[in-house]
Amino acid sequence: MDNISEESQIREFGPQPLDAILTARGLDASALVNRSTEQLTHKQIQKARRGRYVTGNIQRKILSAVNAAIQEQRSETDEEESAQIFALRDLFNYRP
Repeated sequence: MDNISEESQIREFGPQPLDAILTARGLDASALVNRSTEQLTHKQIQKARRGRYVTGNIQRKILSAVNAAIQEQRSETDEEESAQIFALRDLFNYRP
């Protein structure tokens, strides 16, 4: 039984930088799901924000959706400044 709790702790990384970035920009899981060109679910995004382990493939899907959503925000507000492009290390403090 101790192994199960140890495994659970290994897969819990705490709130990720992704959460702060989305909150600061006023984005939610729906915005990312709508902007994703790949299969991405609300549940995957919520797990990633909370710091539950997600695979590298899901991390890349989220990264792509975040950058697309930010680009869309910029075009809607007609800001001339180029949108910040994030890397995986900016969104997650762990790698699979």
